[in-house]
Amino acid sequence: MAEKEKKIKWIERFWHKYRLVVLNDDTFEENFSLRLKPIGLLVLLTGITIFMTVLVISLVAFTPLREYIPGYGDVALKDSLVSMYQRTEQLEESISSRDWYIQNISDVLQGKTQGKPNRPRKDSAIDYKNLAIIAGKEDSALRNEIESRDKFSLSLTDKSKPVSSISTFFFFSPVKGIITSSFNLAQGHYGVDITARENEIIKSTLDGTVVFSGFTSSDGYVIQVQHNNNLVSIYKHNSDLTKKTGDYVKAGDPVAIIGNTGETSNGTHLHFELWYNGIPVNPQDYVVF
Repeated sequence: MAEKEKKIKWIERFWHKYRLVVLNDDTFEENFSLRLKPIGLLVLLTGITIFMTVLVISLVAFTPLREYIPGYGDVALKDSLVSMYQRTEQLEESISSRDWYIQNISDVLQGKTQGKPNRPRKDSAIDYKNLAIIAGKEDSALRNEIESRDKFSLSLTDKSKPVSSISTFFFFSPVKGIITSSFNLAQGHYGVDITARENEIIKSTLDGTVVFSGFTSSDGYVIQVQHNNNLVSIYKHNSDLTKKTGDYVKAGDPVAIIGNTGETSNGTHLHFELWYNGIPVNPQDYVVF
């Protein structure tokens, strides 16, 4: 009981009135007096604390003072820095392309063509005009027999079970890089352009047979691979080819080295195309680069 009475008396003290008096020490004259209660003083201090807290938070959140706080960044400033970084990269690419263009013009004017491989020349000892290209009777009979048996079909699957879509295939990425030009059927761009490091190895995207491996003036060193179900993959502008026509390759096998050959090439990259049933399709719909 005594402890409870002490607690009650201690709580009641908060409601007692007190007087704060300021006196002159020499004359004992009263200069200032203030009547207050402990509970009132507690409420006053609590209110001042809340007000100061709200004031500081408001200054930090809604005024430029927040920029002086370590670790507190400005969102608009970050967006501006990201935008400036992206524009700087675009300017660097533009300047690099311009320098490359000017250098090529200078090389052409000076007669320097070392940047492009020499085109294959025809053998002057062969008379191409008088070549016999008509098949004889024995040759025609042999071809008909082979075609009827279908022993040398490039399709490795059973034709009695055709595949309705190539989306079920697992495509191997021919090269890891950045796509600089996407598939655009309206503009006649039937593939994607992927930039990568020099001397990067180009890999076959699926199992198949090489049906063309050679050089063209516009596309440089080109290799074409016939896959199952009338699917063809084409790799252009290579610096070198590792497979020849007729070779069988598996998915992921090296078929070429990335390069910058051909009159239509303007930098080290791979132009990759996919043709399904004679129609070009967008490689980005099936291959992850």
